[in-house]
Amino acid sequence: MKLSELFSRWCDALRPNRYGLKEYLLNDGKKHPFAVICPGGGYGMVCSAGEGAPFAKKLNRLGYHAFVVYYRVKDKAKYPNPQEDLKRAIEEIFAHAEEWRLDTDNWSVWGSSAGGHLVASYHTENRGTSKPTALVLVYPVITMGEHTHKGSRDNLLGKNADEEMIRKLSAECNITPDYPASFIWYGTADDVVAPLNTEMMAEALKDCSVPCRVEKYEGIGHGAGLAKGTAAEVWFEHAVEFWQSQK
Repeated sequence: MKLSELFSRWCDALRPNRYGLKEYLLNDGKKHPFAVICPGGGYGMVCSAGEGAPFAKKLNRLGYHAFVVYYRVKDKAKYPNPQEDLKRAIEEIFAHAEEWRLDTDNWSVWGSSAGGHLVASYHTENRGTSKPTALVLVYPVITMGEHTHKGSRDNLLGKNADEEMIRKLSAECNITPDYPASFIWYGTADDVVAPLNTEMMAEALKDCSVPCRVEKYEGIGHGAGLAKGTAAEVWFEHAVEFWQSQK
């Protein structure tokens, strides 16, 4: 990882919790679909430098509004704080839909790593609210069980989480047929979040007949972000294509 990216991630970790809700609005006066983005960071930081701002800027270039959510982390990350932050952000976005020229019939929620867990788990708990057209999960943490990312679980649930909470926050255990369509990708060389997380999620979605597309890239590790210059860099366009195919 480059020194500049390490410094940017450190700055993100120190930044007060806030919502980047107006940074990536298109200014052409037209209504556009939009994406809500939750970067990763193990619930210990919000890694916008690699999984927030670059995604938002690329979505802008493709003609989409984008919003980056800076949810609570570290000692403020205990459940349900991050999930409540995402809920509040979505509510605020919808409250400004007319002012910000948002197409509320065509929107997606993106999450990377622990941000993927936040997105995936949030949508198992918030049925009956506004349902996104699609989810985009990038090398996500899915389970809080045996194959979880320990740092994410410790920050979210504490080191002594009981089995009830572990199951409640394991997205693969709580999928229903009305769950949003989901695009998921991961790399086979991911030694931070076990690829089994994606495999369990894909199986749960399939069992409930939820539209799902899973892409696997050989030799790609964790935290690749846009994965520029690798075989995985096509994932972004594929994710947008999947999203739009669900309209």
